[in-house]
Amino acid sequence: MRWLCDRVVEAGRLGYALRLRGSGSKDFYGESARGEVLDVRVHKGVLHYDPSELVVTARAGTPLRELESLLAERRQMLAFEPPHFGPDATLGGMLACGLSGPRRASSGAVRDFVLGLTLISPRGEILRFGGEVMKNVAGYDIARLAVGSLGSLGLIAEASLKVWPMPAASETLWFPVEAALAVDLCNRWAAEPWPITASAWIDGHLVLRMEGARAAVLQATRHWQEEHGARFLTATQALQFWDDLKEHRLAYFGAVRSTGKALWRVSLPSATPHQAQWGDTITEWGGAQRWVLTSPGDAQVREHARSLGGHATLFRALDKRHPVFTPLEGAMLVLQQRIRREFDPEALFNPGRFMPTLDTGLRGG
Repeated sequence: MRWLCDRVVEAGRLGYALRLRGSGSKDFYGESARGEVLDVRVHKGVLHYDPSELVVTARAGTPLRELESLLAERRQMLAFEPPHFGPDATLGGMLACGLSGPRRASSGAVRDFVLGLTLISPRGEILRFGGEVMKNVAGYDIARLAVGSLGSLGLIAEASLKVWPMPAASETLWFPVEAALAVDLCNRWAAEPWPITASAWIDGHLVLRMEGARAAVLQATRHWQEEHGARFLTATQALQFWDDLKEHRLAYFGAVRSTGKALWRVSLPSATPHQAQWGDTITEWGGAQRWVLTSPGDAQVREHARSLGGHATLFRALDKRHPVFTPLEGAMLVLQQRIRREFDPEALFNPGRFMPTLDTGLRGG
């Protein structure tokens, strides 16, 4: 960690910005990166793992695949199913981007599992927030604040995470249904005691994953077979489907590269009706997350999402003529600028990567 601190101090002394980077698997996400690359992968390794306490502490450069493999040996997991988007994705990149996978609606988001975080400040100081237990709340909100900030609040050096046991049983089933009905059904079932841990509507079919105690999963799958004529995916097919959905390997997502379309991630109240005007859509999280493809210059989906009580992020696009994140206004913009100024007054870390307007008035902005 000392080497990273020295690099940060040197950058501050010489007046150049740093582009914090792991494997680069999520370089596409956010605004254009600027600054001299600081490769965090040199700082890797699991520092502490206590399966009985369901907690693991590791350095930011630790490859996600190695961490998840270690947990799997004890039948434990990162419950929020973080996408890798590349074979060498790191823990630090996972935290900086704050992205969650199919299980997010039932388990919670990345920040909900962060117990503690170690940041390196622009002055090379080592700042520790939180700890390894939920009751240790000193600085806990600061640790959660850094998740999803794209490195704009400091260099994430280490983190302690809560982990979950793997479910005793898991089944994935699917059946044909119209998009509008799929949203209605998912919201109705969310109020009932079904062990649904992931849902996805795609290409005219609703796919559901049931997980938990074997008796509960068996009862649930029998219900869907009898009521909806649902069909099962094999264990191998199920693992492949959910992984392909999480990692955006499905053909739907390939349109960004093959046709130059823009991929929007739309967050909405889960019960919001299906929006037919968006065309082909993938719906996840019981309706709370929807993936929408548009032409490169079309940003109407953002205003439409706002009118529905949600927001839209330009998740992946070859042409980023529109802001990636919904622009902030008024008091919220002032608050976020103030947070950025307090943590990184020189805009040393990832200037402009999150929201360029947050760097207004800072020396590196």
